[in-house]
Amino acid sequence: MRRHRNIKIVATLGPASSDEATIRALFEAGADVFRLNMSHGDHADHRERHDIIRRIEAELDRPIAILADLQGPKLRVGQFGSGAHDLEDGQAFRFDLDPAPGDGTRVQLPHPEIFAALEPGSELLVNDGKIRLKVERCGSDFADCTVTVGGTISDRKGVNVPDVVLPLAALSEKDRDDLEFACELGVDWLALSFVQRAADVTEARELARGRAAILSKIEKPAAVRAFAEILAASDGIMVARGDLGVELPVQSVPPIQKRLVRQCRAAAKPVIVATQMLESMIESPMPTRAEVSDVANAIYEGADAVMLSAESAAGHYPIDAVRTMDSVARSVESDPTYREVIEASRKADRTSVADGIVAAAREIAETTDIAAICAHTQSGTTVGLVARERPRTPIIAMSPEMRVLRRLCLTWGTHCVLTDPLTRFREAVISAARVARDFGFADKTQQIVITAGVPFNIPGTTNILRVATCDERLINRVDPE
Repeated sequence: MRRHRNIKIVATLGPASSDEATIRALFEAGADVFRLNMSHGDHADHRERHDIIRRIEAELDRPIAILADLQGPKLRVGQFGSGAHDLEDGQAFRFDLDPAPGDGTRVQLPHPEIFAALEPGSELLVNDGKIRLKVERCGSDFADCTVTVGGTISDRKGVNVPDVVLPLAALSEKDRDDLEFACELGVDWLALSFVQRAADVTEARELARGRAAILSKIEKPAAVRAFAEILAASDGIMVARGDLGVELPVQSVPPIQKRLVRQCRAAAKPVIVATQMLESMIESPMPTRAEVSDVANAIYEGADAVMLSAESAAGHYPIDAVRTMDSVARSVESDPTYREVIEASRKADRTSVADGIVAAAREIAETTDIAAICAHTQSGTTVGLVARERPRTPIIAMSPEMRVLRRLCLTWGTHCVLTDPLTRFREAVISAARVARDFGFADKTQQIVITAGVPFNIPGTTNILRVATCDERLINRVDPE
């Protein structure tokens, strides 16, 4: 099964998409990566969905990536004694550690770490930013505030603190349990919520012990400020625009998105654009024009993937949402302007032999009649470098390591194929020609570019490039050695 687009689609599984028939239909409609949201459902639910995905993968003989999204530390107010209360602009309101039920003047905020970080002038946002309060006075167990934007406050509403770095670990005890469960299950990617610093990523990497790649969700101003360090410590990035749009002025999110996508591409690390991409399709079989433009903009920017959240997890039209993303992607990528934009933004620093090899592969592919770039990889690094070039020619990622191929399902433009281990470059050429023919990328008259590293089975050794024709004499060749 070959995708006729380059950008990847991430589909979140949930109540609307838990049975095998629906998950299969989502994959056939275009989903490349399935997201397990650890904020919802229990371990038994996620295990069942994981097992279904792996059965479909085996039946269709196509690698499928699974991303486990950790909940992260959730900051919430306590409970009120008599239901919801309306806060008016200009009124005083207190947050404290007192567990007594709240009223119209105060409520518990059971997070002493917040009080430790607050200063007069800090801002507190409640209920996704619908209520805004300015801190006037604060101490180790209280914050006296003035309501700047009023609204209705009720039990367990979420709290955001946008302008301070909180002394919170990115991984709660629940996250640690979920991380270990997901790694034992065999997921391919772990998404970390509310990352603030590179040390948060390092902590998760130590706990994962190489069993899953680490993807950092950028949803706090502190993460934007420390993005270079977070990117260096991560295997991939998600631009999580939901909380980012709460904690920052909404008008600042689009330029931040563009900047982060370009930095990820320059670093040859996959980046997902997420949140509210086709939000109206939770209830409607058709998206709004603005939503279609939003998806299209992420594709024009060169993102590796776009993501569906509630649209596929809890909406009424999960399969239609995937089909819509797929059709938008194919339409955008066939637009000549798309190639102009993508090629104008190709500004990678090339400092290694591998950088030179993949750049040469792209140049050769685009200046001659090349059907595909076939990249043999042990760790996935070479394929990431090829994808960074955003070639016009299809990319075939070939590896004897299924775990590597599954992770590469998130990378732009890759068609992932499991191959036998190689010992000689001649085997790499023959294998690439067979795969290109078998999967319909080339016929017997067409040429392909092959990249690989010698000696084989050692990550980071990409040092060979060859052009070969996919004729029968090469494909059917049996090496006497």
